[in-house]
Amino acid sequence: MIRPTATPGFAHQMMTIARRDLLRERRSGEVLWVTLPFGAIALLLIPLAIGTDAPTLRRIGPGMFWVIVMLFGVLIAIRQTNAETTSQRDLVALTGLDPAAIFAGKGLASFLLLLVFELVLGVVAIVLYDVPPEGWVVLPLVLVLAAAGLSLLGTLAAGIVATGQSATALVPLLVAPLSVPLLLGATQALEALRLDRSSLSWVLMMTIVVLLLAVTGVLSARPLQETA
Repeated sequence: MIRPTATPGFAHQMMTIARRDLLRERRSGEVLWVTLPFGAIALLLIPLAIGTDAPTLRRIGPGMFWVIVMLFGVLIAIRQTNAETTSQRDLVALTGLDPAAIFAGKGLASFLLLLVFELVLGVVAIVLYDVPPEGWVVLPLVLVLAAAGLSLLGTLAAGIVATGQSATALVPLLVAPLSVPLLLGATQALEALRLDRSSLSWVLMMTIVVLLLAVTGVLSARPLQETA
């Protein structure tokens, strides 16, 4: 008697999608060889534009870092929109994978890429701007929350506009304005610590945004897949 094959669990499905996206990125090198160098160059151009006054650079360094992370992070977060065709999405849907697991897997892959992007750009910013150590205690948590928020936001936006290739231009218009709370929370959390104030409220705001995006993405994954 042939036993039916057990359906893989949610975590297994999520990791399968994440591995697929990371393998696709390793083959294309879009983040490593294109987005990351351009982000580093953007950080380098700012001191050239405003001068090399050390106090000024030290003061604006954290803000410039987060602006570059958000701008280029949007490109990383929405890379899957152009990387996956409609026929590929239909094929994945026919495999019977849980749409929520697909969303989580795509978000996880984007999160890992964004985290690497943030870490590399963080080193560049420290070297170029001589950023003081204030706020470094909470910095890892802020980096994780910003990467998680951007990855979820990009994955959700990509799912919303997955009805056709012409709609991919709408993704940045959706992601950029909605990333403002993450940018505000990240910059103000570090600024609060620099001024010897509590950054708890800003970290909490970022956490709430990430949770809302995660819940929204999971709940809307199936309806979005059915209408794509």
